[in-house]
Amino acid sequence: MERRPDSQGKVRDIYDAGDNLLMVASDRISAFDYILPNEIPYKGEVLNRISAFWFDKFADIVPNHVVSIDVKDFPAEFADYSDYLAGRAMLVKKAEPIKIECIVRGYLTGSGKKTYDQDGTVCGIKLPAGLTEASKLPEPLFTPSTKADIGDHDENISYERCCDIVGEDIASQLRDLSIKIYSAAADYAATRGIIIADTKFEFGLIDGKVALIDECLTPDSSRFWPAAEYEEGKVQSSYDKQYLRNWLLANWDMTGDAPQLPAYVIEETSAKYREAYEIITGTAFRSMKENK
Repeated sequence: MERRPDSQGKVRDIYDAGDNLLMVASDRISAFDYILPNEIPYKGEVLNRISAFWFDKFADIVPNHVVSIDVKDFPAEFADYSDYLAGRAMLVKKAEPIKIECIVRGYLTGSGKKTYDQDGTVCGIKLPAGLTEASKLPEPLFTPSTKADIGDHDENISYERCCDIVGEDIASQLRDLSIKIYSAAADYAATRGIIIADTKFEFGLIDGKVALIDECLTPDSSRFWPAAEYEEGKVQSSYDKQYLRNWLLANWDMTGDAPQLPAYVIEETSAKYREAYEIITGTAFRSMKENK
């Protein structure tokens, strides 16, 4: 797309559209807070359409920022880009972002497993002894973090620190909504043969009320495990970018620029994204761009 975005995240490009914003999910991919040099085909469209699915599904739990994902509803100024935008763009209401990453963990893995092995806690929350990799937690944990700028790393914080940053009223809404959405999503995903190990949400204020924004329960913001292969005590296979993370951990020391990805890693990652879409939504993935 030739027009320069008004703002840009690791994956999304944001364009001012008057009363609204146009959020465009690119095919860029990030891991360990690094933007990688290769793009993943169809990734942006998968992220956008999975988010749209969940936003619609949970609209009765929490308001969200979605106006439309149909290019016909976008402002006329974007008409020349409709071929590129089809499927990967979402017209959304403007919101005042709440600068907290709202992470919910249902299983012990990733950074939570590391701190648990050190002192029996996850983000300062004491857990029972005897848990191991991929253990289901006694109850979902709300473990907020600060939202870092591009190039910086998010920082896990306590709930008390979250209250200090956004106020107790907003913090309690973030916690309760995050756990409610995660629990409802996990119950639904279980019917589709998927375990949602953890996820992160972002919220903003629209007309003074807390609303769900950005993305929702995508392979970029969540760990999706195939339930049929689940086995406590080992690292799980997944439908998300954990496959890519594992390749990076085995082939890069996290110093200097991120490495070029081999073609097979790009292809397998793209396939996992599309498979996640199909399993979650129950429909075959066909690119809107190709079907125009």
